[in-house]
Amino acid sequence: MHKFILKYELDFDFVLIAVSCPLKDYRLCHFINKQTGLDFRKADDYRAAFSRYAYASEAFETEYFLIANRSEESGYLIPEMKTSDYFLLIRNFIDEEDLEHLLDQINAIPEVVVATEIAPEKLKSRENLIF
Repeated sequence: MHKFILKYELDFDFVLIAVSCPLKDYRLCHFINKQTGLDFRKADDYRAAFSRYAYASEAFETEYFLIANRSEESGYLIPEMKTSDYFLLIRNFIDEEDLEHLLDQINAIPEVVVATEIAPEKLKSRENLIF
């Protein structure tokens, strides 16, 4: 009998922003919506434990997801990033200038400690961000 080995690569074609902020998820979304003009809405929780908010810009075909890094039932979504409270995942986002502007807007929210772009390829638990 022949043995087949399946090799696959996960698609990390997205921008990832780590956000440290003591606010509850719905309050953070309110401030992000107000500051940036995005329109995050509550979506089904990710993996049934991590709160998730979503916004899709049809004009630019860009999808935004704000996902909590902590869950009482499941611990951390990305354990190596325990200081990050949320992750902002952006699909189909290509303009570096717009990304810098978005980061500046989020960092301008007084309750946000820091928001910074991180490379998903460098995370050990990066497969947890694929959905």
